[in-house]
Amino acid sequence: MRLKISQFLLAFLIIGALTLGGCSTQQVATTSSPTSAATSPATEATTKVTTEATSVSETTSENVPGMTDLPRLEGNATVVITVKGSPITIAVDGTNAPITAGNFVDLVQKGVYDGLAFHRVVRDPQPFVVQGGDPQSKDPKVPANRLGTGSYIDPKTGNARYIPLEITPKGSNTPTYNKPFDATAQPVLLPHKLGAVAMARSQQPDSASSQFYFALADLAFLDGSYAVFGYVTQGQDVVNKIQQGDRIDSAKVTQGAENLKTPG
Repeated sequence: MRLKISQFLLAFLIIGALTLGGCSTQQVATTSSPTSAATSPATEATTKVTTEATSVSETTSENVPGMTDLPRLEGNATVVITVKGSPITIAVDGTNAPITAGNFVDLVQKGVYDGLAFHRVVRDPQPFVVQGGDPQSKDPKVPANRLGTGSYIDPKTGNARYIPLEITPKGSNTPTYNKPFDATAQPVLLPHKLGAVAMARSQQPDSASSQFYFALADLAFLDGSYAVFGYVTQGQDVVNKIQQGDRIDSAKVTQGAENLKTPG
């Protein structure tokens, strides 16, 4: 019989299963991960963290540092992730999460996720998340305690690429950026329901990079704190069978690739 999870344990799981370690030199001090000082390439990167919420209508200017340098998904796309020969189909929502969705689709197009492991799976005392996307996991020799600390390193710059926290409130056609949104006061358009796909991050709001997770249950308490960018439409049974250490055979954009806009 499954135990009813306590509020304390929920908070612990949020930190332990979704936060990253070693995301940047500015994030190491505040990350709760015991591996936050791991010497991954991302620890050498620097990033500006903006603390004020900004609407998407302002992102066409330079009010959000680095926003114009990030990929966008202007519309929707479909991504198929294959694990142990079985497909998982994801509807990626670039309408309500253009930066978060654009980052994910761009990394899929670049082949970043091919061969990566799911390094964290939390199902007890009740279903929570399956998390993967750490580029370090491609190398089987990387110690297990370092997985979850890595970020995507842009080969053009040699630096880690981070994206801002992006949450769209229900009733709005513009996301807010850079800090958690109070979803208890106003619901979000992309909630953490079963099958949601969202970005993992450190305690710093603008620290998501390549790591993502599948929600194994309705997780409303995460709404507004982590950015959902899509939903599993087929293959949730495959997600439910993923074990820690399982690898992504391939990740492919099967529809909507033309909606991806990358900085020129």
